[in-house]
Amino acid sequence: MPQQKDIVKIAIQMPGAYPQLIQLDQKKPLSAVIKEVCDKWNKPDPENYALQYTDGVQCYITESNRVDIKNGSILRLTTAPGRCAEDLYKGIQSSDSGVRCDSLKLLAAVSTDITFAQEFISRDGHSLLVQIVEGASEEPLLMTHALTGFLELMDHGIVSWENLSSVFIKKVASFVNANAVDASIQQVSLAILESMVQSSSSLFPQIMQEVSLERLITLLQVTNLQIQTKAMALLVALLQTAGDSDRQTLLAFLSKKNLRMYIYKNIIHSSMPMGDEMAHYLYVLQSVSLNLLESRMRTPMDIYSQEQRETLQGLRQAAFETESEGSLNNERRRSLCAKEFRKLGFSNNSNPGQDLIRIPPGLLALDTMSYFSTRYPDAFSRFVLENSSREDKHECPFARSSIQLTLILCEILRIGEPPSETGSNYHPVFFSQDRLLEELFCICIQLVNKTWKEMRATQEDFDKVMQVVREQITRTLSTKPTSLELFKNKVNALNYGEILKLRQTERLHQEETLAPPVLELKERLKPELQELIRQQRLNRLCHGTLFRKISSRRRQDKLWYCRLSPNHKVLHYGDVEEENETPSIETLQDKIPVADIKALLTGKDCPHMKENKGKQTKEMLDLAFSITYDVEEYSLNFIASSRTDFCLWTDGLNVLLGREMNSESMRSELEILLSMEIKLRLLDLENVPIPDTAPPIPKPPSNFNFCYDFSQAEQ
Repeated sequence: MPQQKDIVKIAIQMPGAYPQLIQLDQKKPLSAVIKEVCDKWNKPDPENYALQYTDGVQCYITESNRVDIKNGSILRLTTAPGRCAEDLYKGIQSSDSGVRCDSLKLLAAVSTDITFAQEFISRDGHSLLVQIVEGASEEPLLMTHALTGFLELMDHGIVSWENLSSVFIKKVASFVNANAVDASIQQVSLAILESMVQSSSSLFPQIMQEVSLERLITLLQVTNLQIQTKAMALLVALLQTAGDSDRQTLLAFLSKKNLRMYIYKNIIHSSMPMGDEMAHYLYVLQSVSLNLLESRMRTPMDIYSQEQRETLQGLRQAAFETESEGSLNNERRRSLCAKEFRKLGFSNNSNPGQDLIRIPPGLLALDTMSYFSTRYPDAFSRFVLENSSREDKHECPFARSSIQLTLILCEILRIGEPPSETGSNYHPVFFSQDRLLEELFCICIQLVNKTWKEMRATQEDFDKVMQVVREQITRTLSTKPTSLELFKNKVNALNYGEILKLRQTERLHQEETLAPPVLELKERLKPELQELIRQQRLNRLCHGTLFRKISSRRRQDKLWYCRLSPNHKVLHYGDVEEENETPSIETLQDKIPVADIKALLTGKDCPHMKENKGKQTKEMLDLAFSITYDVEEYSLNFIASSRTDFCLWTDGLNVLLGREMNSESMRSELEILLSMEIKLRLLDLENVPIPDTAPPIPKPPSNFNFCYDFSQAEQ
């Protein structure tokens, strides 16, 4: 008695008869099952019959694929693949054109099944189709069926494409080259040539010789969408199969013929609907073209290369006036160059080539910077000079930003990555512009400067700024802008404030989709995590912070230090001499009891901002805060050195005053902690041992020879 799992309940159909409902025993030979079915319908010679799926891909049931049969499947009793192959082989050779046409039509349909294909090819049926094509004596409909059947048979990989004769290849190519030929024949001929190129690199030269690129470009201009798509498929296959040298030659030719602009105007903006297949080929064409930049991206700068060093010097000279440079001695000239490279934003100002050793982006970063400085010299000079005049730490470093931006663009455009077989995410803007990466860079490097100012960033915020810029670029490209001008307008409109709004909206949407138990867990965790942030703020106040007294002459600005006592009852403050000094509480002579603090003021409400209205800047207003005490007659005035210090101190003072923390830093930290804690709580930690103590800190290395001494390079 077979086990229940070996029994599959199915229905079997046959034209002109009622379906049979049987319990298929998977352990019983398939031939025995077919014999039982034939016996019920009184069909002799069961070896001439087979079972076939009726839905989806109507393939034959064999001993190897019968395990895929599911309960409720509907099968059909049909002619066995061997018998069908024999009948069609004879029918194709019939003197009756009607029989030949029907046989070729059925052949094209059943050749998709590998079981049938094996039977037909074993009878040398594919050679018979080759003879029909080479003879080219059949009418268009028969020729279409013959070519389609041949393509389906060959796609199984049973016979090598390399076995085909040059006569056959020339004949198929002639169908593509002919102006007056049936569209169906031309379409399947293009598909055959594409399969040849993809299956055998040795056929590439012959196909390139037989079918000209001009002809493919002409076929891209026809109104038949199928021919247009197949022509694009062959073009992409040629580009993918070609070696590096041939690929560059092909792309140079296509560029000369303005193929991008044609695609932009007549395919992307065409009134004809674009299928998924065409979208995939556009994606591959974009990928193959952009990957020509991979070698530059993977090549570090050679600091001994005269040409590359001249390019770097040209970048510096384009940014700064250098008329008197020739009159300086070598030492003064080196000092001047180092100073200007530092203003350009290079980390290693005495040897800036070291910044470009990192790969990726390698030399590609130098290319993009050089392109920007020569293509848009005014914008380049404005960027450099504007940041040269900013306060220390608030300047946006051009070189460092450019190197990171080039890497971001390479990642977004997937330069260096092979195209996915199913990818279709092409950028329409690529086809409207010859040098997409460089032009995108020129727009986005100015976006970096704009976003830097909007975020009031310092050097410490560099990674945050670049993360926002990446998001701005990604979100804008996802809208599929069709031109650089449209991209520029959209990406500049998506400012830092808009990014914050979008993030908040998406976060709220995610919260709305959370299950009620998760929302309840989040609310329970909030008080505990808020208390953790409060303690951190108070600890920071106890550690203390160095503040600067702003005067009319910045060189005479004095330094003072403020810190909270360990018992959180007194604020101690006093002047200090050195910037890196951390004074003890005992050395700070002045103090204010926390109990005497009446109010916390920020921005333009601060007394020292009201007194110096003519000297205040927006940056100072954003970093200013004061505390009033002794019935609000006295105040202690602060100007934080960064937005981070401002948030920490205003939060800490609000905690001391028994109020809620309301800084953006607190909200961000709370969200991060909540997200992390919820993920940890929802992890499946069953049978996972959690240690009670922290893991031991590893021993330090025996030497530090692997570290690079930057101080030596900057001297």
